[in-house]
Amino acid sequence: MKKIVEIVKKLYYNETMRYLFIGGCTTLVNLATFAVFCDVLDMNVTLGNVLSIVIAILFAYVSNKIFVFSSKTEGLKEMISELCRFVGGRLSTMAIEVGGVYLIYNMMGYPKMAAKLITQILVIIGNYFISKFFVFRNRDGAD
Repeated sequence: MKKIVEIVKKLYYNETMRYLFIGGCTTLVNLATFAVFCDVLDMNVTLGNVLSIVIAILFAYVSNKIFVFSSKTEGLKEMISELCRFVGGRLSTMAIEVGGVYLIYNMMGYPKMAAKLITQILVIIGNYFISKFFVFRNRDGAD
């Protein structure tokens, strides 16, 4: 049991591992809301995809700021600047995701959820580097 606790602590103190965990949670938020919009509410796939990404971006900003990068901002102006950088970075990967889902689902004929999952790999990798090097510059405890 002691060894398991040590492993968990080691993983928790590793920024990349925290990012992968929060990235997984963000992906679940993205996929779950996508499924609700498209399958429960019978929304257009592209519209459901965009809305699910917006919700995931908001979730990701808060969780990455607090749990992954421990970013500290002083005042509303600095936080808004950080949020704008985050959203700007996520909009670039959103273009990859929306375009990728459109291509894989509409052009290649894969199921919509498969198309969504395939694009997530590129999105998670891209978002990590954008967040680490562009967005969260004012960090405590950086690796």
